[in-house]
Amino acid sequence: MRRAAIRFWRNGQAVEVSGFHPRTTLLDYLRLQERRVGTKEGCAEGDCGACTVALGRLRGGRVHYEPVNACILLLGQVDGAELVTVEDLAANGELHPVQTAMVASHGSQCGFCTPGIVMSLFTLYHEGERPLTRESANDALAGNLCRCTGYRPIVDAALQACGGQAGDPFSARSDQTARGLMDLADGRDVFIGSEACFFAAPASEASLAALYAQHPDATLVAGCTDVGLWITKAMMEIEKIIWLGRVAGLDVIEDSSDALGIGATVTHAAIHPALARIDPDLGEIMRRFGSLQVRASGTVGGSIANGSPIGDLAPVFIALGAELELRRGEATRTLPLEDFFIAYRRQDRLPGEFVRRVSVPKLNGHEAFRAYKISKRFDEDISSVLGAFKLILDGRRIAEARVAFGGMAGTPKRAAETERALAGVSLDEPETWGEAMAAIARDYQPLDDHRASSAYRSTVARNLVFKALSETASGDTRATRIVGGREALQAAE
Repeated sequence: MRRAAIRFWRNGQAVEVSGFHPRTTLLDYLRLQERRVGTKEGCAEGDCGACTVALGRLRGGRVHYEPVNACILLLGQVDGAELVTVEDLAANGELHPVQTAMVASHGSQCGFCTPGIVMSLFTLYHEGERPLTRESANDALAGNLCRCTGYRPIVDAALQACGGQAGDPFSARSDQTARGLMDLADGRDVFIGSEACFFAAPASEASLAALYAQHPDATLVAGCTDVGLWITKAMMEIEKIIWLGRVAGLDVIEDSSDALGIGATVTHAAIHPALARIDPDLGEIMRRFGSLQVRASGTVGGSIANGSPIGDLAPVFIALGAELELRRGEATRTLPLEDFFIAYRRQDRLPGEFVRRVSVPKLNGHEAFRAYKISKRFDEDISSVLGAFKLILDGRRIAEARVAFGGMAGTPKRAAETERALAGVSLDEPETWGEAMAAIARDYQPLDDHRASSAYRSTVARNLVFKALSETASGDTRATRIVGGREALQAAE
């Protein structure tokens, strides 16, 4: 059974919307239909955070709030969620605690960015770690740009308002909201439009497989953090959109003793803790993966299926030896993730076939892992180079290596020559490392672009080989990491 409308929770009641164009963004709906203009359009690509709103979804029987970029989120993607905008926060003539703290801390000047900042603080107020640190407040605000005030008073407002137990009207009516969201979860497929132009949200894998087989020219959308830019920046005339966010089972994480099974619609925010448990470097890569807004929407499957040469997940998963599972109709197949990428923006994916799951092996006791993201900005920036290394050790000697880089070629790619040169290298003999460092030049001939020159990328990749070997040899990353150095300075203070 299908329904021809989306349904979401808004200000204590269910809202039903039908008849919209599949490319309609949440921002356009808010500003043009609801006339709620507090949510701003700044960059229109999910970088500045002026458009931030909060979505509440049920997890474990409780409503969890996450920030999202309304400028690149499709209206249809709010189906089944509670939608909260800046206009909803004040109640009975009183500002929300985060708004009060922003006023008291002088956290706003021109005010254009302020609604988005307030909404990020709202989600931090409900979901942030306790006790709240300045570092975690900075992480929560990394997706919000402010060119007037500076971040010190804004972070002060976060520390003032968000460090205790949530006690706002949203908390008081959380049980009512949870019941409302449960009522919205009817398990029906959504199909809005015609066979020639539609927004669809299948509720099961079987429905997705059948619909995609019928419309292999449709665009699959998971988090829309990339496809959203096709709409807002490239102005692509996408007429058929299939959203995967309602497909039961695609958001499952299977955590076994030897591998992580990650469903295609698992978000970056959801997988972050499990990846961090495999290795701290994976946790740090995920912490710097876009902003909180991007991590709340973007998905593991979407990052892989789009095949970006600068995506952060693919090279680290390739280095770990991940496998990909795809489905077309009733048939499924599995292949090594490294074989999925054929050429720039081209993958080994048949018409009507979709990414179902990725399996990521965990590390054994004799394996060492290192991963490094190099970008112009530390937070919320696209990688110029990302290097990932898995070294299989035989005592102090490298028996085997898996090395992969992003940003160095048209696809995420293993460094086969470097891997061969690393085999047999002693961690106690740095004079033997030179051949592996030089082999990078045979593995990659990177392009020049606005993120980095070919020469810069080649030099950085060569240096990362040395860094990975040095850290593995010493077992100490504190002297070679910005994060470690910053933590050491804070401890000394």
